[in-house]
Amino acid sequence: MLSPCGPQHAPAGDVGAALMLLDHRSKTIHAGRTEADPETDAMIDQFIESLGPGGADDLLDGTCTLIYMFMTWLRKAHEDHDKDVIEYVVPTFVASMRMMPKSCPPEVIPTMTGMIVAAGIGLSPSLWRKQYGDWTKQEMNALEAATFLLSEHINRMTEDEDFAVRLITEALTRTESEED
Repeated sequence: MLSPCGPQHAPAGDVGAALMLLDHRSKTIHAGRTEADPETDAMIDQFIESLGPGGADDLLDGTCTLIYMFMTWLRKAHEDHDKDVIEYVVPTFVASMRMMPKSCPPEVIPTMTGMIVAAGIGLSPSLWRKQYGDWTKQEMNALEAATFLLSEHINRMTEDEDFAVRLITEALTRTESEED
């Protein structure tokens, strides 16, 4: 039975912009810069504003598409070893979010966990989340953290700190070449 939260019903959003922000954040953290940088934050805010009226929504949908793609890859990788992605990814994910109280207040962790579980069982994270109303301001940092944590999980599994970003970049490149 098809779900109304199936990925075929979800907008992909601006995956390129979401990937660019994830890549920037990853490189910043890997360079050891974990404190907020007002200049960079202002630049990111300006970039998001430049996306236009629907741009923020497209960025949110793009970020959810990243989560879906990461969880799909993780599910397939775990299935190859007869393991359940939910059992092996969710506990680490929750524990990591709990260690980040500034970015991930306790009240948003169940929502972020629900999104990755939804993605892990083949549902669209954005449509799953939409069932519960509008995004909250508190969820924005947690959504960024969730995307980063999943990408880092993939990078650790592959022992390649750029694997997750490259995975998406290659998928986008294949999609563009198929459309031509």
